[in-house]
Amino acid sequence: MTTTEKKQQLRNHKMLATGLFILMAFIFIAMTIGIEKAPQAWMYYVRAFSEAAMVGALADWFAVTALFHYPLGLRIPHTNLIENSKQRIGDNLGSFVVDNFLTPENLRPYISKLELSKFVAEWLAKEKNKQLLSGEVIKYAHKIILELDDQFIIGVIDKKGKEFIDQINANELLAKGLEYAMNKDIHNQLITFVAGKLKTYIAENQNMVKDKVKEESSVLIPGFVDNMIAKKITNGLTKYFGDIAANAQHPIRADIARQLTAMASDIKTKPEWKQDIDKLKHEFLDSSQTTKLAADIWNSVKNGLVTALEAEQSALKNYIRKSIDDIADTFKNDADFNQKINAWVRKNAYKIVLKNKGSLGALISQTVGNWEGKDLSEKLELEVGKDLQFIRINGTLVGGIVGLIIYTLTQILL
Repeated sequence: MTTTEKKQQLRNHKMLATGLFILMAFIFIAMTIGIEKAPQAWMYYVRAFSEAAMVGALADWFAVTALFHYPLGLRIPHTNLIENSKQRIGDNLGSFVVDNFLTPENLRPYISKLELSKFVAEWLAKEKNKQLLSGEVIKYAHKIILELDDQFIIGVIDKKGKEFIDQINANELLAKGLEYAMNKDIHNQLITFVAGKLKTYIAENQNMVKDKVKEESSVLIPGFVDNMIAKKITNGLTKYFGDIAANAQHPIRADIARQLTAMASDIKTKPEWKQDIDKLKHEFLDSSQTTKLAADIWNSVKNGLVTALEAEQSALKNYIRKSIDDIADTFKNDADFNQKINAWVRKNAYKIVLKNKGSLGALISQTVGNWEGKDLSEKLELEVGKDLQFIRINGTLVGGIVGLIIYTLTQILL
């Protein structure tokens, strides 16, 4: 029911109670005139009834009105009780709720019946709810990402990245990298690749070799000699690199392996290697490159996430939807999981309510105390004022009946 409807309902009941009072006043006046003009015995009884009814009506009107207002605007003591006693009402209401509702005896039966997992399972069983949940997750994820402080995130990445790099034993890492490459025969694969590329490059650029030989040759040497020398050079080099690429047992491979092994050992043990590598590392950390790298990382991640969240279909959106489907299936089918969830909720709900019941009482007291007295009075009158008008109606009728009884008894006994 809306506030407007409540106000109309209250007005209607007030009019009913007031109308009954006016009716009693009209009857009293009519009976008084009738007694003066043409008295009848029954008129005295009706007048006694209406007279007492008016007294009862006025008395109960005063009592009901005094709860919420000053009767007739007169500041009579102990009237307008709600507005003048709002803080005490708030304190008493807070204490009442805490003492009578938030007790272990009252809470335990209700909390023990809590089945949050059942509610969640039933809610997620509906496809429209899963779509609603995934939509809200996507919407708020998108909102949060866009509202993040880019400079703060970049600063965090930069700081943590520097801390991580600074803690790395670079020479140890480089040495282990070389050893790993050799153990996995990566160095031989690299030698094969490089030798093959060199062979192809030389074969495809023989004219460049000829031109270089002629450029360095004496003018006294005939051109055919220069061409022969250039051809021997290119043929020799292509054969040499071809042999290296084709022969897994080529001596140069073993020589390179020995040099790499020695280099890995030197990197591990020789101070000059450590000094040089640490110098390079600190030069990198002290430069602006880390901040730029952090910015590039964050911008790439952010743009990727935003694009994925804005797209109609994306791996991220599908992952979110699948995760919600998995959660729904878990709540539906995993009895042990549901039991653990319910036990956790019951235990913590019980603890939280008992631990904070004083705060809840204070919240009620403070909330009521902070209301404007007039607003509180109006709120309560709208809620209970309609029923209180029946007190006025009952007071009118009961007062009339009591007055009639008293008048009858006086006529009989006196």
